[in-house]
Amino acid sequence: MAGRPRTRSIRCGASALLLACAVAGMSGCSDSSGTASTGRSKAASIASSVASAVPSLASQGASALASASAEARRRLEDVKNGIDAKDEVHLGTPATDADGRSTVAVSAHNSADTAKSFLAQIDFRDQAGNLLDTTVVTLNDVGAGKDAKATAHSNRKLSGSIRTEVARALRY
Repeated sequence: MAGRPRTRSIRCGASALLLACAVAGMSGCSDSSGTASTGRSKAASIASSVASAVPSLASQGASALASASAEARRRLEDVKNGIDAKDEVHLGTPATDADGRSTVAVSAHNSADTAKSFLAQIDFRDQAGNLLDTTVVTLNDVGAGKDAKATAHSNRKLSGSIRTEVARALRY
């Protein structure tokens, strides 16, 4: 029994070494003339590499979106005695900041007769309507009948044409 973990470790190490050798061997492939292959097979190799990287990048994007969505949900659930204020929160035109992240101006109008704060979830979407990112903006102590402004920033760089929407807003 004591030899089993060592055998498994050696087997795993041998498998990794075999895989590394196979990858190294494939990268030095040659055609029938003995010269390194170029053109179509090299392009196919590059395309294959790019294609295999795409699911990884998509997975990272999905993970970041899931994390941002969970944080937005948590922050909105933390608000006690909040009322729906989606109609009181308005967005400007999306832009890109110096860091390459998407931004949008957020304004809130307090129609209450006392000072209130706002918490707004802003969604960043592509032109097809797919959710790319989400963030939450807080506008604190907005005076009665007054407006307040803030800027929402995406959590990461987004590409393509971006549109924004107020997903949820609470006044409290």
